[in-house]
Amino acid sequence: MSAEPGRAPDRHVLILGGTTEARRLAVELAAAGTRAGAAADGAHAGSAPDAGTARRGPAERVRVTTSLAGRVAAPVLPPGETRIGGFGGPAGLAAWISAHQVTHLVDATHPFAERMSFNAAEAAALSGVPLLALRRPGWTPEPGDAWTYADSLADAAELLPALGTRAFLTTGRTGLHGFAHLTETWFLVRSVDPPPDFVRGDPQASPVPPRLEVLLARGPFTLADERELLARHRIDVLVTKDSGGTATSPKLTAAREAGIPVLVVRRPAVPQGVVEAESVAAALHWLRYDHAH
Repeated sequence: MSAEPGRAPDRHVLILGGTTEARRLAVELAAAGTRAGAAADGAHAGSAPDAGTARRGPAERVRVTTSLAGRVAAPVLPPGETRIGGFGGPAGLAAWISAHQVTHLVDATHPFAERMSFNAAEAAALSGVPLLALRRPGWTPEPGDAWTYADSLADAAELLPALGTRAFLTTGRTGLHGFAHLTETWFLVRSVDPPPDFVRGDPQASPVPPRLEVLLARGPFTLADERELLARHRIDVLVTKDSGGTATSPKLTAAREAGIPVLVVRRPAVPQGVVEAESVAAALHWLRYDHAH
């Protein structure tokens, strides 16, 4: 974004990211900031503003920063500024918000990033900055689905043996220790980086299921990909978190087609009183109109 000398951005949006929605929001805000900068620079040079700019006054400049947790070794960085690593809890996040003159906070972390969401809510209250939770809608079963719900990973581990013996575990690369006691179940885990617990023979590592295969791959994955994977590994049960999205996940469709039961871990509770949006478009509306400076 081109910057007019001596003029700070009108708004600084901090996105707590790591999801597709977070990246898409950063793309939209960065593009808007570039257009605003170009419009302001053109007006400064004496060019005639368009009708929309004339109605709204000087073009608004937006600064966007995306914060990533740093759990992926080589993350795909969004446009705009980025920072990697934690803040040191709610107080640390609130201090960062104040020090960097953040005007809007968007929690676009994974629906299961429970601790970060509560930290964001507390930090927003401490700093007085408006907070929006950008949460993709949850999945809903379709005709032909055979879903069993679990309230937690521990609950899923207890329910799993009754559903199958060859499990495709798609609940994330952390938390494998919760399934370590299932010695009769064969597990397939797919992740971008090796799971942190997957260090066989290391006495400091958390236990993992004894019958475990790790597949390193980066999505998105197509329906054809998921059909082939389920068939090749003879999967007879799928374990997943209700990550959600605007469309059914290909792995859920592939499981339905194959008649494979799905064990779905419900989402954790979200902080009360936080405004939520289910799409990037709704988040942009909130930023542009509901909390415009």
